Amino acid sequence: MDMTSIDKTGTFPLGSRTVKRLGYGAMQLAGPGVFGPPKDRGAALAVLREAVASGVDHIDTSDFYGPHITNQIIREALAPYPDDLTIVTKIGARRGEDAAWLPAFSAEALTQAVHDNLRNLGLDVLDVVNLRIMFKTEGPAEGSIEEPLTVLAELQRQGLVRHIGLSNVTAAQVAQARTITPIACVQNMYNIAHRQDDALIDDLARDGIAYVPFFPLGGFTPLQSSTLSAVASRLDATPMQVALAWLLRRSPNILLIPGTSSLAHLRDNLAAAELELPDDALALLDDVAA
Repeated sequence: MDMTSIDKTGTFPLGSRTVKRLGYGAMQLAGPGVFGPPKDRGAALAVLREAVASGVDHIDTSDFYGPHITNQIIREALAPYPDDLTIVTKIGARRGEDAAWLPAFSAEALTQAVHDNLRNLGLDVLDVVNLRIMFKTEGPAEGSIEEPLTVLAELQRQGLVRHIGLSNVTAAQVAQARTITPIACVQNMYNIAHRQDDALIDDLARDGIAYVPFFPLGGFTPLQSSTLSAVASRLDATPMQVALAWLLRRSPNILLIPGTSSLAHLRDNLAAAELELPDDALALLDDVAA
């Protein structure tokens, strides 16, 4: 599959902007384990520049990637930023000296994180800030998010943040958040095999709220699916392309942020925009979770 336009994926609102549904996630631009510098900074810069040159207008990042390094690479690669580029970042976590992912929920920590993102990205205001809930590191866990969300809403009132999103949250937390402030997007783990958010995705779609799945192939422990591999082989595509194409078909409010530090993989990922899934392949893939 050749490098082609990603316009075929269509668009969906994200905050006050409308973005193409196939974006780019910057997590892998830092070193191993999303910690420290990349082994090839030049390659990281090249991937970002090619993504934007290929039509990507939505980049997902966080200042705790690195920490700080990913945002600094984005700034070096792309600033001054194109007018139509939406940069979404995340707060609510920090990195330990041993690279651990730790909660950072106090008003002071959240405020600091917004300022760190502004400084390292070289921005005066952040387009969208996702509040990552860290009651459990490895997945969502119930509990009130009113306190940290109120802090973020205050930073929004101060003009530092345009729109607020949520990450690593339950449906109940999304409902609670929407009583406190408008929510632009929800970012959770979701893929062909991990479909706990099916009902949430459909609810958000009805209300025009974007859903941004991370780990389309399972993340740090990639899913092994013979069905996925077989469909990919039949369509002369990669499993990642099939997983992304399935997500695009799943619901119109899904925005994709596949990440890579490789130009070849970037081109492969963007080519998923061209992949048509026949109905019989779609039916097989829908059964993977079962």
